[in-house]
Amino acid sequence: MPVIHTHVSVKTTPEQREALKAAYGKAITAVPGKSEGWLMCPFEDEMPIYFGGSDDQPAAYVEVNVFGRSVPGSAWEKLTESIMAALNSTLGIPEDRTYIRYTATTDWGWNGGNF
Repeated sequence: MPVIHTHVSVKTTPEQREALKAAYGKAITAVPGKSEGWLMCPFEDEMPIYFGGSDDQPAAYVEVNVFGRSVPGSAWEKLTESIMAALNSTLGIPEDRTYIRYTATTDWGWNGGNF
């Protein structure tokens, strides 16, 4: 039950979202037990994002949430590399204007109930 929620300041096309979704699908396997089969990828584009007091360059804020008690730091490191590389190559968003927030939780609902 991973979710990678992407907020970007630039406009995206369906092809760019598909490319990011595919990259995220590969990247999520860095987290033990996670796969693209359960991955949800909401995208929000053209958001006003001020980074360092300025909105004059593209920026991104990404939230990664997974079902579980803990995730090894090395998995988060691999995800950071993959997500930032995908955002940079697909949308031209610099890595130094991107934040990623990671959360692992056992409080997760699906299909009318909770896990």
